[in-house]
Amino acid sequence: MNKMFTFMAGALCGALVGGVTALLLTPASGNELKTNAQVRWDAALADARQAMADTQQELEEQFEQAKTGGVVGSM
Repeated sequence: MNKMFTFMAGALCGALVGGVTALLLTPASGNELKTNAQVRWDAALADARQAMADTQQELEEQFEQAKTGGVVGSM
């Protein structure tokens, strides 16, 4: 779990740095830039929510398997 948290923190930091860099270096007008930034933010937020839902479902399935004595994880 710690590795996943570390990865997610690194991915978030990388996304923020990349986003700020793109905003500063993009040759677009202010309004166009704001619109594009909002669209990208909404898409990233939707992706994050989907990833959260997928992870929650996977963890719930693993929990149910552990409760019933099934095999947890796959190799």
